[in-house]
Amino acid sequence: MKNSITQADIYTVINQTILTEVDKKILINLYEPIIGTLSLSLYFTLWEDLGKNEIISRDLNHHHLMVILKTDLEKIVLARESLEAVGLLKSYVKENDNLNEYLYELYSPLSAYEFFNHPVLSILLLNNIGESEYRSLIEYYKRITVSKKEYKEITSSMNDTFKIVTPYEKENEEIRRKNKLNINISNLIDFDLLSDSLPKGLLNDKTFNKRNKELINQLAFVYNVDSIKMSEFIRMVIDNVGIIDKDKLIDIVRRNYEFNNNGSLPTIVYRTQPEHLKTPVGTSNRDKMIQVFENTKPYDFLKFKNNNMKPTSTDLKKLEHLAVDLGLTPGVINVLIDYVIRVNNGKLNANYLDTIASSWVRKGVKTVPQAMDAVTKNHKTVTKKIIPNTKKEIAIPTWMNKENSSEELTDAELEELEKEMEIFN
Repeated sequence: MKNSITQADIYTVINQTILTEVDKKILINLYEPIIGTLSLSLYFTLWEDLGKNEIISRDLNHHHLMVILKTDLEKIVLARESLEAVGLLKSYVKENDNLNEYLYELYSPLSAYEFFNHPVLSILLLNNIGESEYRSLIEYYKRITVSKKEYKEITSSMNDTFKIVTPYEKENEEIRRKNKLNINISNLIDFDLLSDSLPKGLLNDKTFNKRNKELINQLAFVYNVDSIKMSEFIRMVIDNVGIIDKDKLIDIVRRNYEFNNNGSLPTIVYRTQPEHLKTPVGTSNRDKMIQVFENTKPYDFLKFKNNNMKPTSTDLKKLEHLAVDLGLTPGVINVLIDYVIRVNNGKLNANYLDTIASSWVRKGVKTVPQAMDAVTKNHKTVTKKIIPNTKKEIAIPTWMNKENSSEELTDAELEELEKEMEIFN
């Protein structure tokens, strides 16, 4: 349904929580650096749609959002997905013959304490604003402590102050309360494998309960950990009655990542192309290369291009700029990496990246085929713009050599493609 939404489709907003002034500050200070200005504007706009009763909105169409937010529907859908990803919104759709109907449920942000102790959100915030600003926010949200050593508590108890005279029937099930959503991350860990890897008789119902599974998946997502490595970590933090020490698990996974990455923290360049932007699997050589771009993380792709040497912190910042500041998808970033490295003697030149990436952002390039077509079509123009007066022949990726995607490659080109396929397989 992500690609079939129209501006005439109807939506209704339902309030599932209570939003306080403190929540609004948390949204601006902690969530906005992650989800962006448009996503936050969409969240507040949906709140305004509720009207005075703040319970449920009237039926509205998506053109209303386009007018209020002054942007196109595609960007609004991406902003909505960002809200869903961080647990601020739940979305539902009912398909009809003419207009589809959407329900948007609003939820509260986490408290500052919950946010800074969240293994995913805290890391994403740190990566987006830097350590100095991150520490400043922690100081801002620290609670004030006052010494009470010289004081004696004189607080009255409930039964000292009030007496219950006449009991009454409470109807409290329908009273509004603050509700929050968990971050929804697909299962990245094989819990059957984890169970089999632990000593028999050690596991119990609490070992891999819902909360523990959520935490383990979140850590796997943030720190790029597979099932086998996670089983090693869990062995280190589980006691003799099958209880996992969650704080120790978070700490050991984080320290392991920092040790293997020169003290740096994880970034979003470890993701692959979103499923809804992937291309149907084909059999031609071009199709195989598209699979490489779509199913390889930019970090891994750049590492492969550097003869399996870890990317430098400078190159990682360039990738983060493409992903965070410009919003390029991982598969598109891989196409850009492949092209720029070829035409710039194996280096990720910042000017190359910015010039091409900015052009792709303006043109709305989201998919790998779009990026490959853009490179092939505009190669001469882009080359002259970035490296004017060049006389030498510039190397280009193999997939740019053939207009016919099914045309046979030379032995050298086929060998090159097979090497690049290794990082996919």
